[in-house]
Amino acid sequence: MADSAKWYVVHTYSGYENAVKTSIEKFVVGRGMQDMILRIEIPMETVMEITESGTSKEVDRKVFPGYVLIKMIMTDETWHLVRNVRGVTGFVGTANKAIPLTEEEVLAMGMEKHEIVVQYKLGDHVRIVDGPLASFTGIVEEIEPEKNRVSVMVSMFGRETPVDLELDQVEVLS
Repeated sequence: MADSAKWYVVHTYSGYENAVKTSIEKFVVGRGMQDMILRIEIPMETVMEITESGTSKEVDRKVFPGYVLIKMIMTDETWHLVRNVRGVTGFVGTANKAIPLTEEEVLAMGMEKHEIVVQYKLGDHVRIVDGPLASFTGIVEEIEPEKNRVSVMVSMFGRETPVDLELDQVEVLS
């Protein structure tokens, strides 16, 4: 059943995003609908802001102010539950039909990650299979799966140079 759940975008009054998220979460628990409404997200990003005094500080801000993303199975019941929450102005879509996000849109927003199975480990000899350095070989120095990043020490022009690549750009030398 969870496979038929899709991400939908809900429009809210400006500044009501957190209240809408909290209200929907309470309704979901109160009505035992955790299997119908799976996740509620307000995409955030951390940015550096320069204050009037010239210092900089990190602040979290909403990526899409006025919008909340909900992964849910769309039924009349779930539509009405979300639609009738205070602060919700409606689903993004046509008049009475909410349109789900595409797989590409969901991935682009970073809402869900596809799991990448890494076949190599630190210290392994690998070949770069994609990008401008394709066919170069090197040694895995660092792996950061959560950032889809691997650092490989490559010998170029007689020098050892660290190169940052995406996880699927390298393969183990056999």
